[in-house]
Amino acid sequence: MAKSGVFERDPTAAAKVTTDNLKKELQRLVKSIVEESSPDEEIGFGFIDCIDRATQTLQKFNCPLSKEIMRDPVIISSGKTYDRASIQKWLKAGNRTCPKTQQVLTHTILTPNYLVRDMITQWCKNRGVRLPGPLVYSDQNLATEPNQSLFRSLLNKLSSSLPDQKEAASSLRSLTKRIPSFRAFFGESDDAIPQLLAPLSVIKPETETHRDLQEDLITTLLNLSIHDNNKKIVAETPNAIPILLDALRLGTIETRSNAAATLFTLSALDSNKSLIGKSGALKPLIDLLDEGHVIAMKDAASAIFNLCIVHENKSRAVRDGAVTVILKKIGERVQVDELLAILAMLSSNQKAVEEMSDLGAVSCLFSLIKETSCDRNKENCIAILHTICFNDRTQWREMKEEESKYGTLSRVAGDGTSRAKRKANGILDRINRPINRTHTA
Repeated sequence: MAKSGVFERDPTAAAKVTTDNLKKELQRLVKSIVEESSPDEEIGFGFIDCIDRATQTLQKFNCPLSKEIMRDPVIISSGKTYDRASIQKWLKAGNRTCPKTQQVLTHTILTPNYLVRDMITQWCKNRGVRLPGPLVYSDQNLATEPNQSLFRSLLNKLSSSLPDQKEAASSLRSLTKRIPSFRAFFGESDDAIPQLLAPLSVIKPETETHRDLQEDLITTLLNLSIHDNNKKIVAETPNAIPILLDALRLGTIETRSNAAATLFTLSALDSNKSLIGKSGALKPLIDLLDEGHVIAMKDAASAIFNLCIVHENKSRAVRDGAVTVILKKIGERVQVDELLAILAMLSSNQKAVEEMSDLGAVSCLFSLIKETSCDRNKENCIAILHTICFNDRTQWREMKEEESKYGTLSRVAGDGTSRAKRKANGILDRINRPINRTHTA
């Protein structure tokens, strides 16, 4: 996975100044109200509650790592938000887990949290406090002339001999990993991405001598796709998606994993989700998931999940065998968290529900509920069972037997999450409801 650059100075220094300013502003407000109050005037609970809420808001805007207000909030794959400077420092130290949940990260892509950033900006604006902008990275020397010249030189080499192509591809892979400005260069030139992909349009990726070239170029494509301004450009570049699909099918395992990660990164844009789905990407992603390489499975699962947020891609995934593969892997207890989330998403598709019933999903899901301690997994299992229950009465008998023998549904209805309780009670109500029978002569 591509990483951003190194910080020029301590990322928390300026953030601390801002937090201190906010605290001083809060203290000033309290002091002014107290001083303006008469000696016998009580300060009401409403005011105290207001101060409490202001303090809680301030704490909410603090990064869980630095404990200082976030200047550039980003979301990691666990769904938690951190300040970019702090989480990059954490990742650079070799950590691959979420600092807050300890969940293993499926990827190290940082997605800007615009909502939180806007909330912080508005909060500061309303209180007359200036919020400094994000840090400037020491290696992000933007469009310096030497870097521009090197960039152009490397792109030109990609149309030269095979040794030159390999040398240039290796350099571009390294530069786009380390230096954000090189990622930006690709979006600033109309012909840069086509030039990057040109060697892959003519070589046969299954040829052994070309596999390292393919790996470097696909990884470079992943690196530059992390840059927000490049996502739409890459996806709409002619042959970019087909080249990624070739890499998914025929590359080394690292190439295939990075191709899947690239599709995941590009699918952050809703318009790209539809484009990628129509291109036929779900079938090779599902095949990669089925093969079971641990690293590649995570990237494939992330891409499939993101793509299936779009309704039409759910149908494509079901048609391409996603339900069968996912249930098999869950049965083997592989990537259970990610795959359950995908299965829950697919359960809104009628054909998917029919396949789940035919493939014995009910017993599989009940066994997972009984053995897992993860509330989210239990919730996803119950949500899927709820959909099956309300769409396929033939599964009621097995659900009744499970409840009669183990009380699984009742336990979830008693101690699950609020959503899990609601779904479990819905199932119990449905399977225990008397069936009206109409007698005819």
